[in-house]
Amino acid sequence: MTSSADTVPQRFYHGTRADLKPGDLIVVGYKSNYGTGKPLSWVYLTGTLDAAIWGAELAVGNGRERIYIVEPTGSIVSDPNLTDKKFPGNPTQSYRSREPLRILGEITEWQGHSPERLQEMRDNVQRRKAEGAEIID
Repeated sequence: MTSSADTVPQRFYHGTRADLKPGDLIVVGYKSNYGTGKPLSWVYLTGTLDAAIWGAELAVGNGRERIYIVEPTGSIVSDPNLTDKKFPGNPTQSYRSREPLRILGEITEWQGHSPERLQEMRDNVQRRKAEGAEIID
């Protein structure tokens, strides 16, 4: 595994509403968790549980919010949607890959954000979409 980051975390997570099991692969070519409607050419992962929680909480759909422990099967790079635009230096440890992510397990006990904080984030995402910002590519 290679990365453009100097320090790569030992454990990676992926937040979603998809119902997956150990051994399944998260692959490119599916629609974003955030309802952009177009197939993605990247899969996303993070080294922090908090970023994965945001991913699960903001994902569209009716499924249960899930946090998976994932393993990249190829190289990863820092996610420029966050690291270049919002959080220089990649404190969220956000990465992406064109290669699949393998599900290793699921974190079943985690604390979500407060309803007020979650609504604030949803409002910010909607505002950015209305401004024409590409939330994820």
